Amino acid sequence: MKRRTLLSLAGVTGALGAAACAVQRTGASNPYYQGPVTDHFDGTRFFNPDGQDPRGFADLLRWQLGGDRAEWPGSVGITQDRPEPRVADLRVTMVGHATVLIQAGGLNLLTDPVWSTRASPFSFAGPARVTAPGVAFDALPPIDAVLLSHNHYDHLDIATLRRLHDRFAMPVLTPLGNDAVLRDEIPGIDARAADWGEVLETGPLSVRLLPCHHWSARGTRDRSMALWAAFAIGTPAGRIYHVGDTGYDLGRPYATAAEHGPYRLAILPIGAYAPRWFMAPQHQNPEEAVGGFTALGARHALAHHWGTFQLTNEARDEPPARLADALAAQGVPPERFRAIAPGQRWDVPA
Repeated sequence: MKRRTLLSLAGVTGALGAAACAVQRTGASNPYYQGPVTDHFDGTRFFNPDGQDPRGFADLLRWQLGGDRAEWPGSVGITQDRPEPRVADLRVTMVGHATVLIQAGGLNLLTDPVWSTRASPFSFAGPARVTAPGVAFDALPPIDAVLLSHNHYDHLDIATLRRLHDRFAMPVLTPLGNDAVLRDEIPGIDARAADWGEVLETGPLSVRLLPCHHWSARGTRDRSMALWAAFAIGTPAGRIYHVGDTGYDLGRPYATAAEHGPYRLAILPIGAYAPRWFMAPQHQNPEEAVGGFTALGARHALAHHWGTFQLTNEARDEPPARLADALAAQGVPPERFRAIAPGQRWDVPA
């Protein structure tokens, strides 16, 4: 039991960055970003305006020692997809967790790419994949850009980004400060950072960074020193909204994002939400995801952030089951908001 608890703690720190051991940096108090004070940056740390701060280490221990953690299978079989090189319209393929291959109007994009076995700073501990990636790395089509939402280990995986850079040399579009993390680890990477409300462009792609309710950390001394964001993505096949992680925050992220629609597709997280007393400020649940989808006014939605890494207490198959119930309760046809398994693709209706 003691070994299991220690491994569980290592997993949580790897995935959420709350208490991870990391090489300590020297120099400025914020090693990633220096800039003027704003309504969401105090000169050292970023924050959610009028929002709720993440729980501290004492609450992390309370959660981890409290039990009530569902058992996940050690592995779940999938059938890997082999994507076409280019797609004229809009297709999404689930790779796993927050990694989605978006093929839109001839462009190929990846969100928060993780092909590693663990979402952790450690190779020997931390959340391990229970499904293989839905697309083998060597089967990837040419990647035109990566969208990196924030720096938690289940979203920013240096080993994967290094492989992608070596193969495609694509730009990585990300919020402030994460570019410094990437340049530290991957010399020559084309990392482009922006603040909330700003737009990054590459070719026909435009990406507006928008607020979401989350936080960041790679170690024990850098909490919220790099920014987090959602994306309003302009593509030749229509506008897409993507958020890697967010708390529902009274629906405020969706109200802001709706101003930059309309959206043909929203890619929304539905997992890693239990227990609510700990996770609510940072991870929405399926019912909140449906509420956000409705407020956003998107035509369709893809669910992600479930079923690959066990980060929290809920059972593996609980998020899609609760999503189905929430759609029925809120009168949303299930074909409009889909939760697909790794390796499955979806040609999003026009």
